[in-house]
Amino acid sequence: MEHPHLSLRPTDVTPRVASARQLHSRAASSALLCFFLNAWFCAAWAATLEKRPLTFHTRSGAHTITVEVADSPEKQSTGLMFRRSIGEKEGMIFLYPAEQEITMWMKNTYIPLDMIFVRRDGTILRIETDTEPFSERIIASSGPALAVIEMGAGSARRLGLKAGDRVEYPAFR
Repeated sequence: MEHPHLSLRPTDVTPRVASARQLHSRAASSALLCFFLNAWFCAAWAATLEKRPLTFHTRSGAHTITVEVADSPEKQSTGLMFRRSIGEKEGMIFLYPAEQEITMWMKNTYIPLDMIFVRRDGTILRIETDTEPFSERIIASSGPALAVIEMGAGSARRLGLKAGDRVEYPAFR
């Protein structure tokens, strides 16, 4: 007696191959949908972040931008991920409860950024310019910092920011 489920005839294999293709197609569609929903969620979430003015005091004068405030682990873990652009006078500030060695990366971040590490007294400790999108390379403050300000790549150069310049923002004293 022949068992049809054990047969290797092409008619028995074809439905399984079609099913595997359908599963692959469904998996790809689901992954794409998750990616777009995640990007949409991040954009919608970003719209809910508090926005505040922040002023850099440099040799060339005062430069005010608007920053989105990432002051909790949840907000900081997403940061500027999935964003496709950032305005010339916009940024994000990552505030920590105490000065510490801060590390950042560019995972899931589409746009190159300048990262400005700031001490508790509001002085710029260090600037990392033109970071590489999607990189998982660790970018460290190289000393105790209270905050990191992220802006579009080229912003630090355009504003003339240097280590030692002052940042005016309520968290700094």
